[in-house]
Amino acid sequence: MDKRYQVFVSSTFADLKDERSNVIQTLMEMDCIPAGMELFPALDEEQFEFIKKVIDDSDYYLLIVGGRYGSVADEGISYTEMEYDYAISQGVKVIALVHGSPEKLSVEKVEMNPEAQDKLEKFRNKVTTGRLVKFWDDAKELSGLVALSLPKTIKTYPAVGWVRGNQAADNTELLKQLNDLRQENNELEKKIQELEKNKSEIRDLAQGDDKFLIFLRCDVADKGQIETKSWQQEVTWNNLFKCIGPKILTRQNESVIFNALSEYAASRKYEDFKLAQVDFTDFERIKVQFLSLGYIDSTGIGATSYWEITSKGKNYLFKIMSIKRDSEEMSDE
Repeated sequence: MDKRYQVFVSSTFADLKDERSNVIQTLMEMDCIPAGMELFPALDEEQFEFIKKVIDDSDYYLLIVGGRYGSVADEGISYTEMEYDYAISQGVKVIALVHGSPEKLSVEKVEMNPEAQDKLEKFRNKVTTGRLVKFWDDAKELSGLVALSLPKTIKTYPAVGWVRGNQAADNTELLKQLNDLRQENNELEKKIQELEKNKSEIRDLAQGDDKFLIFLRCDVADKGQIETKSWQQEVTWNNLFKCIGPKILTRQNESVIFNALSEYAASRKYEDFKLAQVDFTDFERIKVQFLSLGYIDSTGIGATSYWEITSKGKNYLFKIMSIKRDSEEMSDE
């Protein structure tokens, strides 16, 4: 598709008419859509709200800084600086063209007011700090700078752009892709609903203080010798969830959960041990049980799996782990 980009041109107005004219002419020759103060040279607060909408619709923001700070709003900031700050806040990519020798400009193109001079200097420092800028000394240089800078910016930071309505409508391949994605999304939604339905149909799940035997092994020091011990340990589902729940309040690698459960189960029998390991089959059963109860979500990235607590699991964890006030303390009050 033949895509065009809208470029918002920002600068002081009266002193940079020739410079703006050169830049806008260059943008039109590059098949771009220029936008800026020509639409509303007499600014006020109400018009600035409209300017923000124009910046939102623009793909790139081109700033020209000369020797004037410009008209100041009630906040004590020039409209040019307000436009710049708004563009930055919205993440619009900025191309800054700053005059390299403002002291050489004619009197009518520089600030005579010391306060305005100070504000201009601070604004120049803001614009030239932490970003690439192009410096110019003559209005005729601007066309070349725009012709060089804008294509590089478009290539490095491609924007949405604009296309003719008939081109967008005639792009059958794009429409086909969108339709395929829509159908795929519908299928996924159906599968999710089916899984939720199946989950809700499971009855009599072991949970809470129900007991569960897990097989594990660890190394234990006995009379100076290290022995590998293997046994079945009785645990409850509540205690298992108390062990892992706090760890998965944010997404956690499955290996961390495996180690935590192994160390917890081994600590039920031995105080001093090393290399505790729950039987992997039992670990998978624990995982499936908590998934069936709706307490956890499990996702995979490559060969790695992650656990994260669900809203239901978080509410249950708070219920079984929160410290409640003593009834005697409550009565004393």
